[in-house]
Amino acid sequence: MGMLAGLIITVVFNMQAQEPAEAAALRASVAIAPRLMVSKTEVKLQAPSAGWMIGYPSSVAIDKEGTIYVLQRDDTADPVIAVDRDGRVLRSWGKGLFKIPHAIRIDAQGNVWTVDAGNSMVYKFTPKGEKLMEISVGEQPEGKTAFTGTTDIAFAPNGHLYISDGYGNARVLEDTADGKRLKQWGSAGSGPGQFRQPHGIAVDDRGTVYVADRQNGRLQRFDLNGKYLGEWDNLGMVTTVAFRDGALWIGTQLRSEPTSADGWLMKIDRKSGKILGYVESAHGHHVLNVAAKGELLSGARPDTVLWFRDSVK
Repeated sequence: MGMLAGLIITVVFNMQAQEPAEAAALRASVAIAPRLMVSKTEVKLQAPSAGWMIGYPSSVAIDKEGTIYVLQRDDTADPVIAVDRDGRVLRSWGKGLFKIPHAIRIDAQGNVWTVDAGNSMVYKFTPKGEKLMEISVGEQPEGKTAFTGTTDIAFAPNGHLYISDGYGNARVLEDTADGKRLKQWGSAGSGPGQFRQPHGIAVDDRGTVYVADRQNGRLQRFDLNGKYLGEWDNLGMVTTVAFRDGALWIGTQLRSEPTSADGWLMKIDRKSGKILGYVESAHGHHVLNVAAKGELLSGARPDTVLWFRDSVK
């Protein structure tokens, strides 16, 4: 380690002397990591009619044509809203289908998938909003809050679906492409392969399954059959994970702060877990989607759509 890097770490540790050692260590890692050369755009959705409002955008995605899909939680508007790059509403759908809209993903064929953290329903739509399939995950335990359902979905190279069932349950499900259950793994706890709120999931092109084990503060790794491969527990409270074009990304924050606190979007070396680059996300790290050329999209409270794009021309 060079003298400058060592000095930066020392300064950060001194500045954060009142924080837990884990938080200080994460700040020190961020301090010596490259800041990503991206510009942040806040996409303001333009209401098509009076009384129409957008609530918290729990998740935001973009398709190959540049249409942005927002999964939001205000019941005065449809949960799924498709907008152009200027925020003009193109179409919307889904009213009555959702309890707690949570994650939205777009597969390689351009289909739009949503996951509901309240009723544990997974829906597959065309880009125009036609419902193609639904998966009722089921087996929801009773909870103290309405959050008792599934959290995220990922698509494996073989076409199978991997679902993180993280509110109430502590497991990962594998389904066929047409939604038939094949297997599941995981249980509540902090040991290898156990979970305390698996909040996000991604599958890379090598068949590695990454699970953002939110309350355990780690990113766990598995093979496609659920075999535990390892974990990185030095990245904070990892809330979301995404893979695109050979690159692994996470959204995270300090574990010592509330879940609505500011955090980071990070590019991670999938061999070592090293932080390759980061951008401060201003609490927009709930569910991360990655578009072509590394563009990042997320939602931030109370009603903001964040779009991070390459600022180097």
